[in-house]
Amino acid sequence: MPVAGHRVRRDRGVGWFEYILAFTVFFLSHSMPLRPAVKSALVARLGRRGFGLGYSALSLCVLYWLIVAAGRAPYVALWDRAGWQVHVTLAVMLGVCLLVALAVGRPNPFSFGGREGAGFDPAHPGVIRYTRHPLLWALALWALAHLLPNGDLAHVLLFGLFAGFALLGQWIVDRRRKRLMGAEWARLNAARRAAPLWPPRPASSSGTASRLALGLAGFALLIVVHPAVIGVSPLP
Repeated sequence: MPVAGHRVRRDRGVGWFEYILAFTVFFLSHSMPLRPAVKSALVARLGRRGFGLGYSALSLCVLYWLIVAAGRAPYVALWDRAGWQVHVTLAVMLGVCLLVALAVGRPNPFSFGGREGAGFDPAHPGVIRYTRHPLLWALALWALAHLLPNGDLAHVLLFGLFAGFALLGQWIVDRRRKRLMGAEWARLNAARRAAPLWPPRPASSSGTASRLALGLAGFALLIVVHPAVIGVSPLP
């Protein structure tokens, strides 16, 4: 029995160690490359496109490892799972997929994830009429939606920190963009807020319809691949 007890403690220690290590690598991988000196050196060596593709691939791999490590960590229950929680998660994730589809790649001088200011028309801001940071809001909603049905310590830490990071990140990005853009930031923001609240006057209604269709397709794809990639079905 003492041997078995030591084995349990060792396994628990290994699980927490991997979890902490994955978290450390995640934050290092998201902080070091974005430092001006490091980023400039990487862009000079890889090119802007190579840097973007490489950084995106690295971020997805480390994120996947972090989620897997959270599942391997010792289970410490904080609240019980209820059947209704899954329905809330699915509903929120549908909105997340649509929000990402409407925002990614669109001109957005206020935040990341879009073409920085190129072609941005504050009179036709699309989803940016409602928030300067649609992708950060998508990240926060993703984290909060997954926090609800995962009431164990490892996942609460994981999704809680992601939600906090996404919400705090909006303030950090605003400060940085105001410093870089100066008076132009205030001018564009005032014009964005002056656009009609509804409809948000997208640049192209046909393009918006296509993006919404892609968002729905992405939501369906996530449901299909979730069991294979994460190991848990998102359906009730």
